[in-house]
Amino acid sequence: ADYAVNHGNWMWLSCSCFFYQYFRCYSPVAFGKKYDPEGTFIKHYLPVLKNLPKAYIYEPWKAPLDVQKKAGVLIGKDYPQPLVQHDVASKENMAKMNEAYAAHKAAAAGEGSSSTVAALAGVG
Repeated sequence: ADYAVNHGNWMWLSCSCFFYQYFRCYSPVAFGKKYDPEGTFIKHYLPVLKNLPKAYIYEPWKAPLDVQKKAGVLIGKDYPQPLVQHDVASKENMAKMNEAYAAHKAAAAGEGSSSTVAALAGVG
C-alpha cells in the first residue's frame, strides 16, 4: 500500500475532504467486510490481528476476552481501543459538511459573508 495514496483515499472515502457528496460516507468496517471478507489486507499490514477470527478482524474491540487471549492480542494493550464511534462521528461530520457547503453556497450567492465560511472552516 502506498502511504500517500492510502491517506488520500481514506480522506475521500471518509468524506472529510475532496468529496462534494459528503453524505455518502463509507464505513471502514462495512467497506472492509464487503471487499476483503477474510481480512487479508488487515492481517498483512497489522500482524498483531492476524490470529483473530474473521468475525472480529474489522472490529477487534468486539471480540470477547477469551477470543482476544487465544489470538494473542488484548485490545487496549496490544491494539488500541477505537478512537471514535464511526456511526456517531460520521453523522457529526456530515452535519458539519452540510453546514459548510450551505454557507459557501450562500456566500457565493451574496447571501452570506466570507467570514461565515471561514468560521465554519476553522480559518480566521
